[in-house]
Amino acid sequence: MKFYIIAGEASGDLHSSNLVKAMKSLNNDISFRGFGGDKMRTAGVEIVKHYRETAFMGFWEVMIHLRKILGLIDLCKNDIQEWKPDALILVDYPGFNLRIAEWAKKNGFKVFYYISPQVWAWKSSRVNKIKRDVTTMLTILPFEKDFYHKWNYEVEFVGHPLLDAIKDFKTEALRVKANKPIVAILPGSRKQEIATMLPIMLQQANDFPDYQFVIAGVNSIEQNFYTELIGNKNVDLIFDQTYSLLSQAKAALVTSGTATMETALYNVPQVVCYKGSALSYFIARRLVDVKFIAMVNLVLDRALVKELIQQDLTAENLKIELQKILSDEQARKEIAAGYSELKEKLGGAGASVRAAKIILNAALSSNQSA
Repeated sequence: MKFYIIAGEASGDLHSSNLVKAMKSLNNDISFRGFGGDKMRTAGVEIVKHYRETAFMGFWEVMIHLRKILGLIDLCKNDIQEWKPDALILVDYPGFNLRIAEWAKKNGFKVFYYISPQVWAWKSSRVNKIKRDVTTMLTILPFEKDFYHKWNYEVEFVGHPLLDAIKDFKTEALRVKANKPIVAILPGSRKQEIATMLPIMLQQANDFPDYQFVIAGVNSIEQNFYTELIGNKNVDLIFDQTYSLLSQAKAALVTSGTATMETALYNVPQVVCYKGSALSYFIARRLVDVKFIAMVNLVLDRALVKELIQQDLTAENLKIELQKILSDEQARKEIAAGYSELKEKLGGAGASVRAAKIILNAALSSNQSA
């Protein structure tokens, strides 16, 4: 069997790679091709385009790169037509993948969607398109099943794949200079967000001399991009060791995204940061209907971890919040208790295998009935 799989950023690359490995463990006679990253390639996917060429953040940023994005969509459609997969597996990345889903449905391809677009946050009307174009939706957040049910669309809740990724990870020694308690800096996986967030995060290093600040770099971005932002600040930069870093950190400064959940699952108190272009934020405020930006807070439906958003993300505010999660034991205990509750809500490990079984069973039954 042949599956075309599409992921557009680092988190999708991680979860796609684990899904591919799970599917291969259940059926070795499968081949994969698609858009993704290094982890997917290592898992056995033939990568057509790397996500470093497809990841854009914010409404305005998408608009100014629209011609390139539309070109990538056309490239993807043509490649799918030529390769003729048995089914498509679309992983998050809704701006791109929902367009592919609509086209795929019209062209007779079975479509599996793993990790739902956040239609519960904005543009709920997109559920109608999902119902029309997606054969099976596999969700990873507990409240999504009820949300879709209200739209008369039944989906499969498989649990959060980060639980698998973290359970299977073997911690390594960190390559850092100083033997001090560690503050992890997770500035994101896109150049745009790193360039915005990292300089503000780095301003904390001089104010907390008793701690070693360590940046989690991503391999898809060249080292000199980070070093130019770091300048002469006394911080460490490591690559491909994010989980090892979190396993040893006392606190973390985290750009909003999947990393907030990873930090929580490693029980690290965190401050969540987000700052986009003024125009993107202006548009988002009018379109997005959520109380929080951190997935931790969304799942728990309360502000467990502090969010510093847009104009609130200043060096001074970040210093106050970092001091709190480093030295206020009561605050640290409350966060730890909230993280325990979060893990219960997410369900147990095994999301990748559960998703793999659903996809394979549906794809095989479809082939047999064809």
